[in-house]
Amino acid sequence: MDVFKLDDSAKPVMGYYSTGQQARVPGKEKTISLPARLCLGTSAFSEENEPEESHARRQVGGADFKAFDKVAFFKSVVEQIWNDIVSGQAVYDPMLLNRFLLIAFADLKKFKFFYWFAFPALQSDPAWTTSEMQDIGSVWSAAQIENLRFQIDTYRQTHGPRQSGFFLVKEGPEGLSVARLQDYNEIVQSNGNVQITLGFADPSSLDNNPGWPLRNLLALVQHHWKISNIRVLCFREVPGKQDISASKILTASLSSNVSATECPKAAGWEKNAQGKLGPRLADLAPLMDPTRLADTAVDLNLKLMRWRLLPDLQLEKIQSTRCLLLGAGTLGCYVARALLGWGVRNITFLDNAKVSFSNPVRQPLFEFEDCLDGGKDKATTAAEHLKKVYPGVNSVGYSMSIPMPGHPVSPQAYESTHKDVARLEELIEQHDVIFLLMDSRESRWLPTLLGAKMKKIVINAALGFDTFVVMRHGIGQDHGRDISEVPTPLGCYFCNDIVAPTDSLSDRTLDQQCTVTRPGLSAIASASAVEMMVSLLHHPLGVRAPPARTGNDGLAEDEMLSQTGSALGLLPHQIRGFLSRFKNMLISGQAYDCCTACSDPILEAYEKEDFEFLLKHLEDVAGLTKMKEESENIDLDMDWDEDDDDDGEMV
Repeated sequence: MDVFKLDDSAKPVMGYYSTGQQARVPGKEKTISLPARLCLGTSAFSEENEPEESHARRQVGGADFKAFDKVAFFKSVVEQIWNDIVSGQAVYDPMLLNRFLLIAFADLKKFKFFYWFAFPALQSDPAWTTSEMQDIGSVWSAAQIENLRFQIDTYRQTHGPRQSGFFLVKEGPEGLSVARLQDYNEIVQSNGNVQITLGFADPSSLDNNPGWPLRNLLALVQHHWKISNIRVLCFREVPGKQDISASKILTASLSSNVSATECPKAAGWEKNAQGKLGPRLADLAPLMDPTRLADTAVDLNLKLMRWRLLPDLQLEKIQSTRCLLLGAGTLGCYVARALLGWGVRNITFLDNAKVSFSNPVRQPLFEFEDCLDGGKDKATTAAEHLKKVYPGVNSVGYSMSIPMPGHPVSPQAYESTHKDVARLEELIEQHDVIFLLMDSRESRWLPTLLGAKMKKIVINAALGFDTFVVMRHGIGQDHGRDISEVPTPLGCYFCNDIVAPTDSLSDRTLDQQCTVTRPGLSAIASASAVEMMVSLLHHPLGVRAPPARTGNDGLAEDEMLSQTGSALGLLPHQIRGFLSRFKNMLISGQAYDCCTACSDPILEAYEKEDFEFLLKHLEDVAGLTKMKEESENIDLDMDWDEDDDDDGEMV
């Protein structure tokens, strides 16, 4: 599937058939004939096993399976067989006589496989007639039969599978021996007294009916050597037992030895289980693990996207990306579902809240029962329910708080807070993408700092009543960057602030402590955040990818797309959405050297002081305090227009 994708053209395929076999009925003396079997094994599509000119074809019909022109396809293969006979190529490569067809359609969502085999057998005009089939033991002695078995084994080992299905048996004064079809003229010319028997590996197990390969073999010997009467060995053996006693002997004759000049008609379409001409069905769904079915179904939808629309889509990279969701509320639930849609297999939740009665209608990973008895932990419950949606996801949840600036740490909570910080650092280090999906501004500060410190992809989403912002953070000043490729480091969520984040929760009333938004806004923002992540994963510069140039710069859309380097199109820095106007704005902002979250002084101080740094005054460390003092001391010289109006408008 991953090689052929949606290609429905004919493909070469190698098959092997076994010789006819019979089985004894338990408790009875009689035996039954087993159907002929064709095996398409794991090497069926291997290039190493393919002949230079294909002897077999495979057609994946797709949605057009029923409408596919089977007659024309069958006729084309029949003509190939006939051309190989006329040219003599089949004499030197007799496997070409055994071309077959397989038309297949796979319903990969339901795991139903429709397939139809055809084994073209040429119909001679006039038709060959055959005598009654005799057991091999009525023609040759046991010693001769054992010698013949040894000779055929040696022949197969010497000449390989391309020759082993068809051969000549020479019977002369020196006994039985085996030769290639191409040796026929040499044998006849060297010793006219030799009895020649035409041999072939017979897939039939019936007592009075040889298998279909004999038709094409007789057409070959009649066309090239004008043979109209010949003895035929229908070679049958019991695998692994060195027993060929089931083989049969017959005589084939033609009433008129006239070579055909045009391609003869042929038959060969296989009947289905109901005995009618039609495809067979293999329904594998009941035999498969439902979890495995879900895996393949998810992957199939994404592969169809790549095959049909976007060949450069890096599904394996997306699938292996480890995502940490800080916040398991409305944004967290929608982000998780969108990540599942992209095939992400590793999703971790972090939240300290419990499921409340208002949550399930807005947060799709929770149910009413999760709210009872005070509510379950959001993070662990979201992880459990995500597995119910898709069992193949590796999802875990951690119920813990994120230390925030402006929220004092009491002596009693010092140790637990210290552990929470260490755990947060560990989780961010273990993941590739960090989503900031919390309720408050200050809760995003520490993850922003850690993301810049560890050079992680950080995607931030925040909601208003009918507005949202989705942005990807830069990684600070990023002094190790290649300036020619990334001229301006991108800013983080706090780079536009001139004050440090403080406690914004304690003074809120109860109605202000809930995020009040239009119901559809969170789904839009969450989807935009995930799509931004996927686009960023496809950019060659990764977290250092520059923002797309937009605005009134005269660029055509295709030029703007080419600038981003992402297979999925434009890659902005920030998306600011306005649901009241159904409009999005793409904004870019550079890193601020006095930022309280990603500036060099902050990162250096945290690197040096670790947890103790969290207890300090951020504005002093970042340099904002000094900047404010300098601003207040500036002597502003203002010029007033002599003709000012009375209201003193400044110009």
